[in-house]
This record gives sequence, C-alpha cells and structure tokens, in this order.
Amino acid sequence: MTGHVFHPGHSALHGTTVVLDTRKGMTYVGRFHEETAGGMLLHDAAGFDSASGNSRDDFLRKTAKFGVRIDHKHIMVPTEEVASLVPFNEMKI
Repeated sequence: MTGHVFHPGHSALHGTTVVLDTRKGMTYVGRFHEETAGGMLLHDAAGFDSASGNSRDDFLRKTAKFGVRIDHKHIMVPTEEVASLVPFNEMKI
C-alpha cells in the first residue's frame, strides 16, 4: 500500500532502512525510528567513516548484497549533524 504508515503517528520513514550521511563524514545504514528534539534515531545500524580511506559506495554495495552489519543497536544522530537522509532502496550506487 503506497503511503500507508503501519504505525499511526509515526513518520512515513518509520521502519524503513535508510542511508543517513552526516556533515562529519559518517554514513549510517539502519532502520529509521523517529526524529526527536535530540535528533534522528536509527535501530540496527551499520556505520561507515569516510576517514577510513575506504569507499562509501563499496560500503553501500556490500550492505545491499549482504545486509546490514549491525554496529549500533540504537544510534541517535543530532539533527544539526545530518547532511542527508535517503531510503536505502532509492540510493543509486
């Protein structure tokens, strides 16, 4: 069902696997839970640091192929640090 929110009162992204990029060079792939005054809350997220010298696109391709390697059961990213938030299935990698 397009536009259907399984949990009324939650964002349309609730429960959706998303790619969240931060202004500090971190990328997280995880299930979006909610945005609060504290930031964006993701569950079962994998993290990638652009300072690692590895490719973000390789990280995303590997995640698409093998699934999310959970590094963080829950992670809150402060709103002011969020550069972008995109559903994983809309990523062009």
